[in-house]
Amino acid sequence: MRDADVRRAIKFKLDALHKDDPSTRIVEEMGVWGSTVRVDMAVINGELSGYELKSNADTVLRLPYQVEIYNKVFDRMTLVVGDKLADKALPLIPAWWGCTVATMQNDQIRLTLKRKGRKNPSLDLSVVVQMLWREEAISALEAHGLADGWRTKRSAEIANRLLTSLSPKQLSDEVRKALKARMKLGQLATGKLNMPVDAVCDPSGRATC
Repeated sequence: MRDADVRRAIKFKLDALHKDDPSTRIVEEMGVWGSTVRVDMAVINGELSGYELKSNADTVLRLPYQVEIYNKVFDRMTLVVGDKLADKALPLIPAWWGCTVATMQNDQIRLTLKRKGRKNPSLDLSVVVQMLWREEAISALEAHGLADGWRTKRSAEIANRLLTSLSPKQLSDEVRKALKARMKLGQLATGKLNMPVDAVCDPSGRATC
């Protein structure tokens, strides 16, 4: 079982699940935390959902660190793990994460739900807001009538104004809206359900410029 096999299987499943929803974007390798960590698959619609893939050829060495980062920004997370790695990986993920086990049957990947996920109980909005680029943060202020006198402020000040002025739902909505609309320069989307996104989150605590 190769990494590419698991990725292909989960992408096929997600594409089929959301094919009739034009408000959904499915993104591969979405960067968070200064792009030093990239979640394998992300689904952006009314929530921000991440899918971390671990085939039998992988290890779980990086999983605790990935868990720490993903817990800050994703509304929901799912671990998709090879059957031979599942026993090692499951104890390393929080109880609210979902888990799907991948097995190889007749040269095909079969995905079996091991544990249904729940909503993240502890998003870190101070990190979520950093996923906005400066221009996107200003647009969010404008959308809520909060931009006057703030367009020339430092990025950290703009981020703090969003944090203190918007409700958690409003802030999350603005971040998801920005991510769904963002196109990486020079990289074309291969389809409406596979939009390239560079979601940048600054581990230093400063809003991204």
